Amino acid sequence: MIFDSGVGGLSVHKDIAALLPNIDVIYMYDNAGYPYGELEPNVLVERVVKCVDVVNQQYGVDAVVIACNSASTIALPSLRERFSFPIIGVVPALKPANLIAKQGITLLATPGTVSRAYTRELIEQFVDSVPVQLIGTTELVNMAEKKLRGGQLDQQLLRQIVEPIKSHSDVVVLGCTHFPLLEDELSAMLGEQVTFVDSGEAIARRVVEVLKLSDSVVGEGSKKCHTILSSAPEPNSEALERYLSKLNFSAIQHCPLKGA
Repeated sequence: MIFDSGVGGLSVHKDIAALLPNIDVIYMYDNAGYPYGELEPNVLVERVVKCVDVVNQQYGVDAVVIACNSASTIALPSLRERFSFPIIGVVPALKPANLIAKQGITLLATPGTVSRAYTRELIEQFVDSVPVQLIGTTELVNMAEKKLRGGQLDQQLLRQIVEPIKSHSDVVVLGCTHFPLLEDELSAMLGEQVTFVDSGEAIARRVVEVLKLSDSVVGEGSKKCHTILSSAPEPNSEALERYLSKLNFSAIQHCPLKGA
């Protein structure tokens, strides 16, 4: 199971499906609670636990990827206490960024992620050679959601957000799973001199480890049709459904959370 508050986790799904094309994937997004960055921590934890519980009861899962940085930093302890199967969180890819950065690193994430002590500790632990700039934005999250639904992006706003990167960094860490969905637009504004890194491939490798899959199944087999669930009905979803179809997802199914 892959979980997010919105469609951002589809960027993680891409890497998991590329590495493991023959496994069954259930993608659940809590659009009734979106955006998670504005929820109180106790409310966020309650919603994430309910979403995982509903999917597990209906389908049964072997592992869960919490493809949301806000949920990963807050809800993992409660999830691991409640469920016995492996729970995989998302960590900004600062360690690989440090290996390739020559000028500087920008961590592009949500305001909640850049303000947490956990993020500062990651920087102190893994970045030792270049300065790190933190940019927190919710606008890019909304842009990614809008893009997959066929909407036009505000190019002026996007340019304002990325402008501080140009004079500071040659590596950008996409610290929200929504942001790789905008990599083409970001790259067009920042140019080829900027390299983007995210945690998708590392998460996919971790899925292989926790499921104890042999090398023989990695990268082998025909692509399966995946299931996608939303906690609220998805209005005007034609563009999103077309995008999902290209990723081998069936039509979006409404999966309400009782009491949430």
